[in-house]
Amino acid sequence: MASPLEKARKDPASMKGRILDSATRLFGQNGYQGTTTRMIAKDVGIDISTLYYHWGEKADLYEAVMTCMKEDLRNLLIQTEAVIKGKPLSKRLEIAINMGCDHYFDHPELTSLVLSHYSSDTLSKDDKDVKLDIADAVTSIAFSMGLVSNKASVNLQVKMKVMAVMLSLFSFIAGEKHIRHMLGADDNEYRELVKETLRFILIPAFIRDTQGKIEAA
Repeated sequence: MASPLEKARKDPASMKGRILDSATRLFGQNGYQGTTTRMIAKDVGIDISTLYYHWGEKADLYEAVMTCMKEDLRNLLIQTEAVIKGKPLSKRLEIAINMGCDHYFDHPELTSLVLSHYSSDTLSKDDKDVKLDIADAVTSIAFSMGLVSNKASVNLQVKMKVMAVMLSLFSFIAGEKHIRHMLGADDNEYRELVKETLRFILIPAFIRDTQGKIEAA
C-alpha cells in the first residue's frame, strides 16, 4: 500500500498533496515548534480531523516534509552535475551558484526549513540527523564541484568551504525582505545581485585555493 507521502507526490492537487504543500510552507515560516496542525488545517481550509485522517500526527507530517527536502536537494545536485560535468572549476562554480540561486529563490521555504530545522531546540539530535542529513549533502556538493577526487577525501576544511557557499546563499534568501528593502532593489534586481556577489566572492577564493595547492605540490 502506498504511503501518504507517495500518494501526495503522485497527486499534488489531492488533499494529501495540499496538506503537504501547506505544511512545507508553514514549517518553513514558523519552524516545527511554531507550527501547529490546526494552523495547517486552517491554511488548507479543512477540519483538524481531516488532517489527522490523511497524515496523522504533526511529527509524521514534518518527517514527510523533511524527506521531500532531502529528495529536492538530491535532485538539484543531479541536475547540476549533468550541466557542469567536464567544465573548468570556475565555470562549474558559476553554473552551480546560478542554478542554486534560481532554485532556492523560487522555493524560499526550503532555505527557511533548513535554517529552522537546525536552530530548533525541540527536536532531538537523532531526529535532526535522521530527517535531514546536511553533512551528506555537503560531501556530495564538494565531490560534484570537483573540490575532491572522491567522497572519502572530503575533510573538515572542504566541508567548511561548502558550508560557506550554502550559508551565504541561504542567508541572502532568508533575509531577502529586509536586505532588498535596505538596498532599494526590486525582486529581479536582488536575485541577480545575489548571484553576482556570490560569484565575485566565492569563485576567486576557490580558484586561489586550488592553485595554491597545485603550486605547493
